[in-house]
Amino acid sequence: GLERTGGFKTVAFCEIEEIPRRVLKKHWPDVFVYKDVRELNAQRLADDGIIPDVITGGFPCTDLSVAGKQEGIEAERSGLWSELCRLIGDIRPRYAIVENVSNLLAGPSEQRGGWFGKVLGDLAEIGFDAEWHCIPSSYLGGWSRRDRVWILTYPNSGIRPEGESKNPILRQRYISESAERVSPGWRGRSNIPKPKSIRGYTGLSGRLHAIGNAISPQIATLIGQAILDVEIPKH
Repeated sequence: GLERTGGFKTVAFCEIEEIPRRVLKKHWPDVFVYKDVRELNAQRLADDGIIPDVITGGFPCTDLSVAGKQEGIEAERSGLWSELCRLIGDIRPRYAIVENVSNLLAGPSEQRGGWFGKVLGDLAEIGFDAEWHCIPSSYLGGWSRRDRVWILTYPNSGIRPEGESKNPILRQRYISESAERVSPGWRGRSNIPKPKSIRGYTGLSGRLHAIGNAISPQIATLIGQAILDVEIPKH
């Protein structure tokens, strides 16, 4: 999704599951895929000649989603947020883009907003500011709503151009005006019926889990373009 803007190049992946790793290698055969985020750090990347400007991550939603048991952001799977935050603090990129289910903003039931409060608190501890929006896939023409929260975070020492410090990068106005430009003809299709189930289609049944973990690349393109418009302002 970021590469579609023409302003980003993928330099590394980190994925522990075998099938997604094979998919990544098929489409990016020359990009290294690290296996375990818990073993990754800035020094290891630097040793491999990789110093990223942007980190992206969708940490597991298993313990946060309304479809699961909602055991919380410190549970076994969703608790990997702490590893992503550690990486952001260790690498200190210009930007990090984080994605998860919209219920991250709401839970837990006994302390509404507590999970997201931890995310913002963890980012503040490593010196990062954050902006966020819930952007459904259907906003850019997806076949289902698939509402997700997208968090854009950056060092709080100040990255925005002079005069922009009071204006968020992910302005609602920007998102509204940019959807058609990023993905022409994709708006206004949120009521299209969902496609028939692909369960049982030859060769796909074992890949449904990976498909379920995917994001809408059009949304990543939208966010990437917002970053480029700040980094490379048009005169």
